[in-house]
Amino acid sequence: MNATDTIFALALASNHQPEQHFRRVYHQLRQLGSLQCSSIFLIPCRDGVGADYWNAACLLSSAVALTELNAQLKAMELASGRVRPSHKISLDIDLIAWGQSLNQMQFNLKKLPLALDVKIPMQELWSHAAFWHPPHIYPQVALDLTQS
Repeated sequence: MNATDTIFALALASNHQPEQHFRRVYHQLRQLGSLQCSSIFLIPCRDGVGADYWNAACLLSSAVALTELNAQLKAMELASGRVRPSHKISLDIDLIAWGQSLNQMQFNLKKLPLALDVKIPMQELWSHAAFWHPPHIYPQVALDLTQS
């Protein structure tokens, strides 16, 4: 990480052609900086409507400005075919927090309180009280995203 880089904590989700969309977005995020990703968990839709989701978290260290990153994340969603509102989600990318180090992160107030499908994968990458959750039995998806 460079002195000017910011760490962005991202939550990813898809329940429509998730392998295709996860592979594409991981490749795109790697182009923006250093990327560390959690396991992918298969978690039911929050409101019980629609297919189960693939959920993952990423820590992106990048020199990209916050406003530019937000624009790029929305463009990635749109390029995946994201339609709002819908229960068939090609790609959802949420910016959960950002900062100069994991000890100095600012949470995105629009995303609070954090849902379980955000907490489970994020806790693998970042030990913080905000990600505490009770034990779970959600399976992990076996997919090597280093292969594009």
